Amino acid sequence: MRSDPTGSGSGGPDPAATSAGSGPPASGGMVAADDLVRARKQLLDGGSRTRRLDTVALRQALVDLHEFWLTTKGAELGIKPDSGFAIVAVGGLGRRELLPYSDLDLVLLHDDLDPAVVSEVADRLWYPLWDAHIKLDHSVRTVPQALQVASSDLTAALGLLEARHIAGDVELSNLLIGGVRRQWRTGIRSRFDELVEQSRARWARSGEIAHRAEPDIKNGRGGLRDIQLLSALAIAQLTDAVPGLGPQTPGGGLAFAHERLLDVRTELHRVAGRARDQLRAQDADEIGAALRIGDRFDLARMLSDSARTISYSVDVGLRTAGNALPRRGLSRLRRVPVRRPLDEGVVEHAGEVVLARDAKPNKDPGLIMRVAAAAAQTGMPISASTLNRLSDSAPELREPWPKEALDDLLVLLGSGRNTIAVIEALDRTGLWGRLLPEWGAIRDLPPRDAVHTWTVDRHLVETAAYASGFTTRVSRPDLLVLGALLHDIGKGRGGDHSLVGAELANQIGNRLGLWPSDVAVLSAMVRYHLLLPETATRRDLDDPATVRMVAEALDGDTVVLELLYALAEADSLATGPGVWGDWKSSLIRELVRRCRMVMAGEQLPTPDPIDPEHAALAEDGGVHVLLQPAEGAHTYTVTVVAPDTLGLLSDAAGVLALHSLRVLSASLGSHRGAAVNSFTVAPRFGAPPQAGLLRQELIRAIAGELDLVAMLEEKEQQALAEQALDRGTEGVPVQYAQAPPRIIWFDTPVEGQVILELRAEDRLGLLCRLASVLERHGADIRWARVATLGASVVDAFCLHLGDTDSRVTREEFEEAMLAVVPAPRPRKSGDAVDGATEGGTG
Repeated sequence: MRSDPTGSGSGGPDPAATSAGSGPPASGGMVAADDLVRARKQLLDGGSRTRRLDTVALRQALVDLHEFWLTTKGAELGIKPDSGFAIVAVGGLGRRELLPYSDLDLVLLHDDLDPAVVSEVADRLWYPLWDAHIKLDHSVRTVPQALQVASSDLTAALGLLEARHIAGDVELSNLLIGGVRRQWRTGIRSRFDELVEQSRARWARSGEIAHRAEPDIKNGRGGLRDIQLLSALAIAQLTDAVPGLGPQTPGGGLAFAHERLLDVRTELHRVAGRARDQLRAQDADEIGAALRIGDRFDLARMLSDSARTISYSVDVGLRTAGNALPRRGLSRLRRVPVRRPLDEGVVEHAGEVVLARDAKPNKDPGLIMRVAAAAAQTGMPISASTLNRLSDSAPELREPWPKEALDDLLVLLGSGRNTIAVIEALDRTGLWGRLLPEWGAIRDLPPRDAVHTWTVDRHLVETAAYASGFTTRVSRPDLLVLGALLHDIGKGRGGDHSLVGAELANQIGNRLGLWPSDVAVLSAMVRYHLLLPETATRRDLDDPATVRMVAEALDGDTVVLELLYALAEADSLATGPGVWGDWKSSLIRELVRRCRMVMAGEQLPTPDPIDPEHAALAEDGGVHVLLQPAEGAHTYTVTVVAPDTLGLLSDAAGVLALHSLRVLSASLGSHRGAAVNSFTVAPRFGAPPQAGLLRQELIRAIAGELDLVAMLEEKEQQALAEQALDRGTEGVPVQYAQAPPRIIWFDTPVEGQVILELRAEDRLGLLCRLASVLERHGADIRWARVATLGASVVDAFCLHLGDTDSRVTREEFEEAMLAVVPAPRPRKSGDAVDGATEGGTG
């Protein structure tokens, strides 16, 4: 038996909870609370005179009934104003959320009265309830005793924060309620870590309501205990009671989510005929029908929506509360958090992504995607106020999307596990549905197959996160992550979801501004995303007709084949444990190998033609730097024409990187002894520097006055260190990649000339570092094509290696180039392994 007011069990008399040295008297002469039991039963059963109450009315009726009984009984026992006694309710009655079979949690307060009197009053209050078999958690305390318990027991403190006066001396109740809240506010700094640890332990035990077949409505992540956690943070004045949710929140916001979970738990008690927190599968249809929600799948969808709204609110609340407390470790040295630019109109402040002071969200449609991309790349959360401001003010993106917005979407999708939290935050605040209106049909849609772990929308985001680790396997990493995000978009609409999804992919691809050929590839990925796994596991691979069927379905397109191969693995990994294994992997790999033998080989990369105006500048001689606006609102074309000397490419790329110009694409060529290098760039923030300044810096670099690689390294390490400091972490900052880098060699008909293709993730000044490696190893770069696709780069260099031993030279190049690209994250046991290099033929 517990003597604190927050216990979840029930029990009989507890002498220790009444008065020292006096045992409870026998219950003779005390009338059991049979009238209370009969009234409760009538409310639950209904009858000819009592219609069946809905859940809200039932909870209110139960609260009124118990308050009336306690008030009446208290008056009978002399628990009146100025009596020195007070009855205080905690738990469900304290919150006015009493459920049909909830425990009755009560505290009998007394003003340090005679122990014998206190014992007699307590016994005459508790015994009728015990004799009527009403579940009771009770304690008898003075105000100082109750405050002492609250100061040493976190669970008791959280319970007493919900205390509410029922009967007797209201001033005595106010002393307790006010004292507990003041004590909580003044002591929260020392108790916050314990509060967070306790919550995480509860989540670990009970799981996520949104993704559990039989969720714990009370204790699971996103459940009713988390609502109480938010209330406790608000009482501590660390956060608002309803943080981070705007008017466009799916499902109606936090208050509505709270109400719906209460309704489900109320009906769960009524259906089970006893106290129960876990929703069993066999009860779901009956509860869904009683609440007029629908069948068990409709109920599961509603629960997912509500729980995810609450979970997001808790994340915001804990983060806001943590930021309000003093920092520890190295981060405490930074007294005033700086505002560090991340992108145009986007800055970092106090470990969160926020809008710059001069940002104008009502006039900047692409700001939402820039904020999301910055959050995903840095791993920092988006400020709740920023999300609300964007939700209130940001206009719709025009169709087709600007190239910059599409690029930011690709950065978001290519950021691995960071992607999940960012999309969840956008979705819970109504922004994701604004970007992708088709998302509404799959939001919180429960899976029909038990093998699936996640709701359909979360499964798509999980698949994109896994696919980001495979981007270097394919030549089109941008289409891989887009296809991963959309492959099940056709579910929840009736019909074959692959065919429905292919049509939606066409619609979405056109809206995003993809080239028509890319839209066709994206649509094919969605339509045929089950082709490889179903064929490999259900058909005879030794039958030539099987391979021909796959090749014909894909029109012999090797790009689509490799995309579907990577998507099949990402889709399986995102489905659930054990779905992807050696058997399935080997079958699909063999099917793909045979299909590649039937299909045509890959074409060699080729150089871009040189603009006649640039050719004329090359013939004039000298160093020229041209800066012109490109098609996008924040993109520019920088053309460098200079004598073709060793190191020019690395010098030009390094100067651009030092001036915070991100290279989106590049075309490198030569004309009559002069290099003609064109870069499409985007400033990370603000306007680009003047062309004259870039030319001066380039001339200094060519003359050897600038060590660009060392300067870039210092700039990158400083940014990573500042980011780690703002997060309150210590140690040497390391930049990891989601996908392992990959190098592919192609032989050409020209003696001593090869094409090297690098697939890797981007980093500050990567092109400068790569060019420096090639030049340092004596390679003559004849031409190059560079493309940045979201967070990934696909760079092709045509190299003349001279008379050196090509085998040894290739190994040296690979080792040196892999040393300057972001390193893959340390692998965990069971992770798939992908080769770093690969040979090809022209």
